[in-house]
Amino acid sequence: MKNPAEELADRYVAVWNEPDPDVRRKAVEELWTEDGVHLLEPPEEMVTRAAEIGVVAALEARGHDALSRRVTRAYDEFVAPGEFVFRRRGEAAVLSDLVKLRWEMVPASGGEVLAVGIDLLVLGADGRIRKDYQFIEG
Repeated sequence: MKNPAEELADRYVAVWNEPDPDVRRKAVEELWTEDGVHLLEPPEEMVTRAAEIGVVAALEARGHDALSRRVTRAYDEFVAPGEFVFRRRGEAAVLSDLVKLRWEMVPASGGEVLAVGIDLLVLGADGRIRKDYQFIEG
């Protein structure tokens, strides 16, 4: 039997691979609170360009509509063309209201891992995600 952190990690990764827009939207609503936020560490080139004009670059999606657009954009870019899939990498861990999970993006046909990320999920009292901090490791 999976621990609750691993169940959440599996549901989290599955939403990024979900082809049905209605199912994907429902999954977003089940995973994140109404005011939940996804904060993505921006690519280095974006950080550098923003710093040149004195701005801190941040990529943020807040609320179910924005979160659904964020997940759909990633799906459309990486999964829908049939090139890649996301999967959980290793075990998820929980500490109080924080869940740490790793994921990877791999070719749909198999092969080497192309990207790895880590998410730190701060949960609300109802077990849904209030804050999602995502870092792309490579």
